Amino acid sequence: MSAELRQVFEFMIELDKLKAVLRRTKPVGLERYENPAEHSWQITLLALFLAEHARVPIDRLRVVEILLVHDIPEIDAGDQIVYEGRSSARYTAELQAARRIFGLLPEPHAAWCLERWMEYEARETHEAHFAYAVDRLMPLLQNLANDGQSWRENGVSLEKVLGVNAVMGDLLPSVWDQVKERLGEASALGFFGDPKSDAS
Repeated sequence: MSAELRQVFEFMIELDKLKAVLRRTKPVGLERYENPAEHSWQITLLALFLAEHARVPIDRLRVVEILLVHDIPEIDAGDQIVYEGRSSARYTAELQAARRIFGLLPEPHAAWCLERWMEYEARETHEAHFAYAVDRLMPLLQNLANDGQSWRENGVSLEKVLGVNAVMGDLLPSVWDQVKERLGEASALGFFGDPKSDAS
């Protein structure tokens, strides 16, 4: 076996560890928490369906590439609920993880992955911004279908959900308008946590 193929295979086996990382959201109808591997697959498909709703033209392939790699550093860094905020220490930990894990690949594959991960983090392109919006949308849809499971468990208020996810309105304004309407309905049903216990 060539050295290049051995590196690719080792990287793919390393990715299996992503399936053991737990997020805070449960798959609809299940008692267990989802993992980032499932989440990445699901939002990649969602992005393909929503690209036509974007306010500006989106390169679908680039979005798919970004979404397929964006959570891989969580193998080392773990998952963090978005409502807890993002510190420079968290970014540094994820960058270190990205360099280690993508560094298992031969070039140019290692640089290819790192470039897309960094594009997602910077959110300076329409594709990265769109990928982030879709990444934010899927947990909202799951919580709406799960009676606010992770919002209630983590003390997240409607105000916090609206504030953190308002970025969706920049590239998916019509989608965000409809989601906000559903969030208002969910609030009346008690799907949100106590605002006093919001994560900062």
